[in-house]
Amino acid sequence: MPDASLAPILDAPHTDATVLDNAPWHSLTGPHASFAIGDDLVRRYPEDVAPFVAVRSWDEPAVWQALIDLVGPGAEIGLSGYDGDVPEGWEVVGQGEGVQLVETDALRPQPYPEAVLLGADDVPEMLAIVERNQPGPFRPRTYELGRYIGIRREGRLVAMAGERLHPEGWTEISAVAVDADHRRQGLASRLVLDVAFHIQERGDRALLHAAASNVGAIAAYERLGFALRRRNRFSAVRTPTA
Repeated sequence: MPDASLAPILDAPHTDATVLDNAPWHSLTGPHASFAIGDDLVRRYPEDVAPFVAVRSWDEPAVWQALIDLVGPGAEIGLSGYDGDVPEGWEVVGQGEGVQLVETDALRPQPYPEAVLLGADDVPEMLAIVERNQPGPFRPRTYELGRYIGIRREGRLVAMAGERLHPEGWTEISAVAVDADHRRQGLASRLVLDVAFHIQERGDRALLHAAASNVGAIAAYERLGFALRRRNRFSAVRTPTA
């Protein structure tokens, strides 16, 4: 559930915070609708863009069959925001807890002059830095979801961050990665503040997601001016094989 202490922060007239309760769905039915595969019950991004499968409401009885129709039998998908048992024939292959953080008035975004824009030509390096640092899912076309920036040292990409989910009025900061030999230099913070600066410039507000166990990253985001909005469970499941 959302943190009630954030109500005054999120009550800005131009911002509907309820879309954050189901951010993937409101991305795929809103600013990212051009990426959407599916129907009015379930949607997903193309496989090479992002792994997210979005559900309009878990109260819809037909949603489980719609998921099978969307991804096929024996497919492994991630579910967010569902806490109940899966139907017969489905298999839970993993579970975890995450947190959602949103910007507060304490956030002081600013551009970072050393940051360079990343695009299609940089994809091999982007995939490599994600592989080295494991900040979360990143696919060959994830960069198409928003603005991605990086820091190069001696020509090598050593740090990266960018934009992912985009529910109306909000943009998620994601893929924050810094190579081990360049940590403790404030690079992650500078990139996050740069991404947040450009998010605010176009009238959106910034949010972040992190694994609940990643207490170091959560504390760092809170120091920058983000605050916990909600906790949510996520599950990896496999659809029935027949």
